Amino acid sequence: MAQHNLGTVLSFEFVRTVTKRRFWIGTLSVPLVLAVVFGLVFLSNTTTDTAAEAQKSAQFSIAYTDASGLITAADAAIFGATAADSPDAGIRAVQSGAVDAYFDYPARPESTAVRAYGVDKGIFENGKYAAVAQAILARAVEQKIGAPQLSVLANGKLQIETVTYSGAKESGGLGSVIPPLIFLVVFYGLIVLLAGQMLNSTLEEKENRVTEMILTTLKPTTLIAGKVIALFAIGLVQMLVFLSPIVIARLFFPEELSLAALNLPPLILDPVRMTVGLLILAGGFALFTTTLVAIGAVMPTAKEAGNFMGAMMALIFVPFYAVALVVSDPQSPIVQIFTFFPFSAPVTALLRNGFGSLSLLEAGIVIVILYLGAAVMLRVAVRLFQYGSISYTSKVNVRTALRAGSRHRPPARPPTAAR
Repeated sequence: MAQHNLGTVLSFEFVRTVTKRRFWIGTLSVPLVLAVVFGLVFLSNTTTDTAAEAQKSAQFSIAYTDASGLITAADAAIFGATAADSPDAGIRAVQSGAVDAYFDYPARPESTAVRAYGVDKGIFENGKYAAVAQAILARAVEQKIGAPQLSVLANGKLQIETVTYSGAKESGGLGSVIPPLIFLVVFYGLIVLLAGQMLNSTLEEKENRVTEMILTTLKPTTLIAGKVIALFAIGLVQMLVFLSPIVIARLFFPEELSLAALNLPPLILDPVRMTVGLLILAGGFALFTTTLVAIGAVMPTAKEAGNFMGAMMALIFVPFYAVALVVSDPQSPIVQIFTFFPFSAPVTALLRNGFGSLSLLEAGIVIVILYLGAAVMLRVAVRLFQYGSISYTSKVNVRTALRAGSRHRPPARPPTAAR
């Protein structure tokens, strides 16, 4: 019977939430925003690359003077440039419209700016003057060097692969940091989007005055456990929805979403760190879920509960004020406090796990703290809900409720006057 009741609560809470329009509006807004941002970035990069190439090969009349002696007539002729008599003559030619652009190359272009003068074509198209001026000089330098290999080296176009070691074991660098940090992003997304649902999961019945009726057929433990499990299921749905844009983009735009296109190193999936990250994510989510459910059990209305939700949300952002310290000096006292304090532990531990500074011993302690804290808060939530289930107009006295224990019945509701 208890299992049947738990399944009933779970299915009711899950279906009630996922069938609401506002749930899907909030859930789908994240992947839609990501898709729009990805589309804009892709379009912008494509347009920028096309414009840059077009500017480099743009055809317009050019005059130039070269005090450095690097540019030969043959180099300039490739771009349709002709020598001007003097800098003043070149500028006057642009002002009169005789030529579209004039480039003044100084004696030491490596330390002195090359000046490009041109007819105003608009803020965006004016960029072609600098692009072509640079292309002419680059061509001349390549011809002076004479060897394509030396030209590439002179331009600094080197491919450097950095390999670092942690003892005798090769470390992954940035490629090993990114995958574990995904759990941190997922944690923030779930908490931000589901915090209101967690808080209102017990408040809705109290505000509707139906808790007395519910508790005649359900044990408080079954009811609260069902709500918590339903929130986990809802979080899983949201997690899958969040990942959908990446999967779709990877299927239809594999080149644009490749690591090379994103300038990212090859990703390294460390099984230990990924497992630790998943356990911390689940434990942290469980702790915050049960805590917010407990807060909802204490408060008579969602408005009053909202004040406490702000404080809970602040706790998950506090570690970011010391993020530099978390990365540079993870053994400092403040970082250690953030690591083992239950409500700041998920974010701090996920950060340290991503950057490889969380030892297995520390990870084990954090995981125990989170799961033990979630179990304690679940018990507290049950006790508070049981004691304050009919406190419709006032906050439950937490100390009184916890002292009363599960053996005592909640205070009786004041009798109503006979009509």
